[in-house]
Amino acid sequence: MLCVACQMKLRSSDEDPQSPLMEIVRYDRLEYRYLTTGDFSALQEMNTEYPIETRTLIEDVLKLGTATDPEINTKLLKFYQDTTLQALIADAETEYANMEDLNRDLNSAFTRLKRWFPDLEIPQVYSQISALDQSIVVGNEVIGISLDKYLGEDYPLYRQFYSKQQRKQMTRNMIVPDALTFYLISVFPISDFDNRPQEERDLHVGKLQWIVNQALERRAFRSPIVIKIDNFMRRNPQSYDQLLLTVDSI
Repeated sequence: MLCVACQMKLRSSDEDPQSPLMEIVRYDRLEYRYLTTGDFSALQEMNTEYPIETRTLIEDVLKLGTATDPEINTKLLKFYQDTTLQALIADAETEYANMEDLNRDLNSAFTRLKRWFPDLEIPQVYSQISALDQSIVVGNEVIGISLDKYLGEDYPLYRQFYSKQQRKQMTRNMIVPDALTFYLISVFPISDFDNRPQEERDLHVGKLQWIVNQALERRAFRSPIVIKIDNFMRRNPQSYDQLLLTVDSI
């Protein structure tokens, strides 16, 4: 679920320190204009203002081919002409007409994360519509959020493709927890991942999910591993850096 996205854009040092650290870039709105009306100006803006987001969508998420293919824009438009996908696009834009709550939660969480991890870079975050592909894409200090994967556990189309347990995670209130988790996984990767036992991989992800819970000040993740880590930290208070280095004693 991880792939390369684009370069971050940080708040400059002379800006108001009280201003938000970040705001979700609405790349999805350009997609909506192009994919539902064929608006060429929207396509031009996608390619000129957001070339790496567009390349990521085409090559890494949808896997339609290379972004340099002379026919790729036609392929992209044709891909989304399916009536089901057109409805999905419209529903995503309606559900996420306003995203101030997500911006607020991201800013609050990253403010806390910066306090715990001072060297942590603040990523750029953008929203997209990925045709039910990857929920979150992360790379080069950027987070891409696929809004069409978070339309609610009762969204009718989901019932055809996802289990009840999966649908419980496909809700608006899981966008920020998922985005934070995958970003932290990219920042704090476990060494020699492919050769580690599954138990160690799960423990590492559980630690990061527990940290996300603290950053959000709510229990977004409640797996047995996260609960185990919560109990461990209550018995053995320590810095979050130390937690990430702890293996055997949890």
